[in-house]
Amino acid sequence: MYDEQQRPDHGPLAGFTVGVTAARRADELGALLQRRGASVLHAPALRIVPLSDDSELLAATKDLLAQAPDIVVATTAIGFRGWIEAADGWGLGEALLDRLRGVEVLARGPKVKGAVRAAGLTEEWSPSSESMAEVLDRLLEHGVEGRRIAVQLHGEPLPGFVESLRAAGAEVVGVPVYRWLPPEDLTPVDRLLEATVGRGLDALTFTSAPAAASLLSRAEAKGLLPELLNALHHDVLPACVGPVTALPLQAHGIDTVQPERFRLGPLVQLLCQELPSRARTLPLAGHRVEIRGHAVLVDGALRPVPPAGMSLLRSLCRRPGWVVARSELLKALPGAGRDEHAVETAMARLRTALGAPKLIQTVVKRGYRLALDPAADTKYGAPGA
Repeated sequence: MYDEQQRPDHGPLAGFTVGVTAARRADELGALLQRRGASVLHAPALRIVPLSDDSELLAATKDLLAQAPDIVVATTAIGFRGWIEAADGWGLGEALLDRLRGVEVLARGPKVKGAVRAAGLTEEWSPSSESMAEVLDRLLEHGVEGRRIAVQLHGEPLPGFVESLRAAGAEVVGVPVYRWLPPEDLTPVDRLLEATVGRGLDALTFTSAPAAASLLSRAEAKGLLPELLNALHHDVLPACVGPVTALPLQAHGIDTVQPERFRLGPLVQLLCQELPSRARTLPLAGHRVEIRGHAVLVDGALRPVPPAGMSLLRSLCRRPGWVVARSELLKALPGAGRDEHAVETAMARLRTALGAPKLIQTVVKRGYRLALDPAADTKYGAPGA
């Protein structure tokens, strides 16, 4: 019998494959996931226009130098630092800092506050929640009519934020610190899309709204949008770093999971909770078997399983304890053709991979079934369970 208290020697994400769409900090996110056992498929859905080449940022900077704002809203640390560095590159750095020293600066969160202070400036206020909604509430509460407000954008839209300020009578100057464009090489993105619609992923992560919008746009261009949405609705968990990032997905009716703190670490921790909780666990032949994306835990021991074997196992799991015909299992094998011998070969490899051949029973002339423990028959054995 299995030991419920057995300590695993693998990470919480072992056996799961996670897609990463990030362009910026992708290596950091990938390392966090791999450290916890996940397999990672990375395809940057965007590329960033270098700051020094961005004419829109230069134009906005000159506009603010010519006419000072009353308020500056700094939204990201990397974006604020990048703005100052780009201004230095244009020979405008000192002039920009001089202009901002007499301005009310609002910093969204501690990292942004640190970047503001590193530039020799002092923030007027920063929300404890790191929420742009709280920043907006403060601005509207203090009144913005007739005030000139510079909002440091960070490569993604701030839905409702700028519009609300303008509706309240403010003049808003957007400061586009960097811009997103589609990647020059779309091959990795296309592979990521194929893996998602083919259920080769267990979760797909997004760290910016433009990345989500770009992936949806590419799927539409390839005629895969309905299949992508279906996968994200039912089988592949969409995980976003925060609510703004989730907006393009929500516009297509996709529900996402998000951490309470909008950071990469909490996003990974959320996946560590969500993915194992969604795995199917069954008592088979005296063993505890947990079925993950590309591996199985047998009594807590990680057993990698080939793709064909996972396809067979998932078919058997749809009705645990019930016989599944070879002809039906053959349909689950990608590219297997019509030879039922392919099922026998894949089944032999599956049993070897599991390390416990008795987990799957052969029913002569009929097919195969999972060796569900008798006590679990009423719970798991009904058709369609």
